[in-house]
Amino acid sequence: MNPSSESTPSLSRRDFVKKSIGAASLLSFPTIIPATALGKNGAVAPSNRARIGIIGCGLRAGSAESYHFYDRSDIVAVCDPIGSRREEKRVTWDVDPAHSHTDYRELLARDDIDGVHIVTSDHWHVPLSLEAARAGKHMYTEKPLGLTIEHDLAARQITEKYGRIFQYGTQQRSQPQPRMGLELVLNGHIGDIKEILAWAPAGERGGSDDPVLAVPSDYDLDLWTGPAPLRPFSHDRNLLQGNDNAIFHVRDYALGFIAGWGAHPLDLLQWWADMEGRGIPVDYRGLGFVPSEGLRDTVTHWDVTAHYADGVRLRFMDFTTAQPYVKHAGGSYNGTLFIGTKGWICVARSAFFASSPELRQQARDPGPIQLKRSSNHFENFVDAILDDEEPIAPLDSAIRSDLISQLSEIAIRTGEQVDWDPVTEQVLGSDEAKAMVHRPLRAPYDLLG
Repeated sequence: MNPSSESTPSLSRRDFVKKSIGAASLLSFPTIIPATALGKNGAVAPSNRARIGIIGCGLRAGSAESYHFYDRSDIVAVCDPIGSRREEKRVTWDVDPAHSHTDYRELLARDDIDGVHIVTSDHWHVPLSLEAARAGKHMYTEKPLGLTIEHDLAARQITEKYGRIFQYGTQQRSQPQPRMGLELVLNGHIGDIKEILAWAPAGERGGSDDPVLAVPSDYDLDLWTGPAPLRPFSHDRNLLQGNDNAIFHVRDYALGFIAGWGAHPLDLLQWWADMEGRGIPVDYRGLGFVPSEGLRDTVTHWDVTAHYADGVRLRFMDFTTAQPYVKHAGGSYNGTLFIGTKGWICVARSAFFASSPELRQQARDPGPIQLKRSSNHFENFVDAILDDEEPIAPLDSAIRSDLISQLSEIAIRTGEQVDWDPVTEQVLGSDEAKAMVHRPLRAPYDLLG
């Protein structure tokens, strides 16, 4: 039987909230294992390697180790407003102490850096990427992309105005299994697409700014905050590491996991949609739970229905809401399930699943439509710099997939249907919905430069 969401009973807002509050919390962030873990072999002269600066030395910065081991790249500088984090990574990657910076502007001013790896909190992603582009640097920027639709659209300057290479940090494009599953879909093995289901881990609630603490001596709070509102320093807001870190779940800095983790299944969806020439869905309506108490105030659970211009339906959910379907992804906490007239394919992290063994076997020779290959997302970024070619996760696709998260969140918060005009790239709907396209940035930061 096809896993169609038509069989799922509709939820009232009260039932949805009640069900969502009791949801289990998220698994830990996955790590990335470098493809060449034995170190450089000396085959590439230092003058022919891409020189990478790391901006952000917290939890996710560990993935940047790939640059340290890849023959075609070197980590030459690190930057973080928190001294202890910065020093830890500087020592790990054997970076010269003179190349350790508190202020990202000092790193971007260096003429010995080709590209930067931006692994900051979400609210920094687009402003810092634009600063890097203006400084002539290429960039690998962690997901999600923007804090608002305005951020996403402004990001186009990176490639269109400044001509820089942008790699989006959604590593599943560099894993063979999701690519193989998508190629089956693209080559028509499941027939015409009738519906798509996508899900990601739910967010976190709770936390408090009490008590207010003194700022540690090695912590530059102003730079850590950047374009976000300046708030009191507290343990839950500023010092936690891991999935419950406030930077992932406080709206000052993020949309929550609807974007932060939603970026993964939506990026695979967009990889397919780009090949099909579909763009993104044009209308959105959904329910979600937004905490009214505590520090963490982003959407924690959601169920959004959207439609492409040709009527194909997308249902985007959190992992708890998606429980009837996660079995089709082997229980994976994020997945993208394509339901067609002849079967279904589900792509997930490092895996794909099919409605029959025979269908799965077709992945060995899916047909003429082939997606770009990459075995390592970080090395692919380096190769794009050195070979002057488009990376596997380019900016235009990142903008489109991130807009789905943005429009879903607006629909949840307004409780209205939100329509998207793909020609004018404007939100159509209430004044409240239109106003959510923009958020002011704290001076002196801006998107225009």
